[in-house]
Amino acid sequence: MTQLLTRRRSEMASHSRRTSVETNAWLSSAASEPIIDPQRPIVDAHHHLWDRPHNQYLLPEFLAETASGHHICASVYIDCGSFYRKVANQLMAPLGEVEFANGIAAMAASGRYGNTQVCAGIVGTADISVGASVAALLDAQMAASSRFRGIRLITKWDADESLNTGRYIIPQGFMYDADFRAGFAQLGPRQLSFDAMVYHPQLVELADLARTFPETTIILNHIGGLIAYTPTYLSRKDEAIDQWRQALTVIAQCPNVYIKLGGLGMSYLGLGFEQRSTPAPSTELAAVWGPFYQYCIEQFGPNRCMFESNFPPDRAAASYAVTWNALKRVAAPYSDSEQHDLFYGTAVRAYRLVIESA
Repeated sequence: MTQLLTRRRSEMASHSRRTSVETNAWLSSAASEPIIDPQRPIVDAHHHLWDRPHNQYLLPEFLAETASGHHICASVYIDCGSFYRKVANQLMAPLGEVEFANGIAAMAASGRYGNTQVCAGIVGTADISVGASVAALLDAQMAASSRFRGIRLITKWDADESLNTGRYIIPQGFMYDADFRAGFAQLGPRQLSFDAMVYHPQLVELADLARTFPETTIILNHIGGLIAYTPTYLSRKDEAIDQWRQALTVIAQCPNVYIKLGGLGMSYLGLGFEQRSTPAPSTELAAVWGPFYQYCIEQFGPNRCMFESNFPPDRAAASYAVTWNALKRVAAPYSDSEQHDLFYGTAVRAYRLVIESA
């Protein structure tokens, strides 16, 4: 696999198809909630910034979220195809996204917009299927920002083509490919991490990758891509959830793997919160999300789990304030030190963040 991955003509949306104006109106119809535990320091371990047709979500929009009542100290920017460079060498195009996120981080770090260190960590992307030659891009990204911490290359694949919504056409068994692994091997020596976005049937494949590269930090996105509620899997939902549970037990045995607790608000996953006439309160969100997140915590321990907003995709289900209220309800049974890891400490360690105060 020596060619660059083939880009789709247009990225399939993995979030609500409402415009941002429509989403704002829907979210504003919810009853307001008091903020739970408002002083608890939080690192939002996963969010995006983009400028898409009828869906702009840039620094002002994200700051409006962080000002909604929770104590958001810092955030981690995750690649979403924003502001690539317009260059002939497509391998180097994603450098533009790191430059963009670093500029946002510099604006936030000035203190002019408040105390949240937005984009304190930056995760870009790189087509590691080109093998060792990806080093040129990785080195350029490191040079572009001291906040650059690693890459995410979305590798989710399923036999149901409607679920293959990434920016690139990913072949089956991609993470076993020799060229992919030659590119992946460039991360560890540079102390760069790999954010893994897969579907739960691929967790065995990811576990093999983690065992092969034990010195490389892998951060599993969105609880491992549970797709049990999608139309393809719904008729065998319980079997799919069992498969997810068993695979998580296996991959949790790899000490270099962390997991993010979030992402279940995306509409394509089939939980249906976006279909309600008014948004669900945090009690209902916690009741549905909680058993999945708590199972992850049981397997990985709080010191390898981190909560995420996954905004703006998860705005399809709830507002930022309500989302974090739901996550705090899920975390309530754990000790104060365990909650500190879930909301703050794990993200700081996994992404080697430098945060001035909490």
